[in-house]
Amino acid sequence: MTSLLDVENLTLDFDTDEGRITAVDNVSFSLEAGEIMGLVGESGSGKSTIGRLLFRFYDISAGAIRVDGQDVRDVQQLSLRQAIGVVPQDTVLFNDTIWNNVAYGCPEASDEAIWKAIDMASLRSFVESIPDGVATIVGERGLKVSGGEKQRIAIARVLLKNPAILLFDEATSALDSESERSILKAMADISANKTTLVIAHRLSTVVDADRILVVDGGEIVEQGSHQELLTQDGQYARLWQMQQTTNG
Repeated sequence: MTSLLDVENLTLDFDTDEGRITAVDNVSFSLEAGEIMGLVGESGSGKSTIGRLLFRFYDISAGAIRVDGQDVRDVQQLSLRQAIGVVPQDTVLFNDTIWNNVAYGCPEASDEAIWKAIDMASLRSFVESIPDGVATIVGERGLKVSGGEKQRIAIARVLLKNPAILLFDEATSALDSESERSILKAMADISANKTTLVIAHRLSTVVDADRILVVDGGEIVEQGSHQELLTQDGQYARLWQMQQTTNG
């Protein structure tokens, strides 16, 4: 049976002034329909590069990426990007209303569908608590709403798009702990019926993932559930302990 996302022997090389470097080295994994996978590692480990390769921001040097059995090099970029929805660390909002920022995910969507996306992103209580509601102007790059609400708008926008695969790329890394917990709950609720890849430096973001891949130097060095990786007492366990100590 074909997985929704298959990554096979993925390699990405770059030519630089210092010579040829390998950013991603022989990475393989499969993501099944309905599965939540975490991709973690320290800064510069290559995890976000892997996410960008899914979108074909770069063409790979070797290996293959397949979405529902189709090699991403054999389909149009527009078709590929319609199948994947991204919530990035730095959400891009337009200087327009909350409603129009959400509706951007699918401009032809009905009002009912937009409200459903707002509800699924746990955004309704916020919009009902402000005087202009969904007609509120968010400001340039969303400066008139909090970081947490920006991320909820981004989540609602992606849900309205209704892609086959959700990609959260450091989506909570810039938030305080309380905002992160709130966004993680929204992410968990919507991921129940979606296939989800969560790229994170902060390990608390992925503790409930079905499977976690640890990336270092562009390679997968460990994989398992949160508890399995702690039991292995390897790099993930070291990062977890370090982050718990820092947060404490």
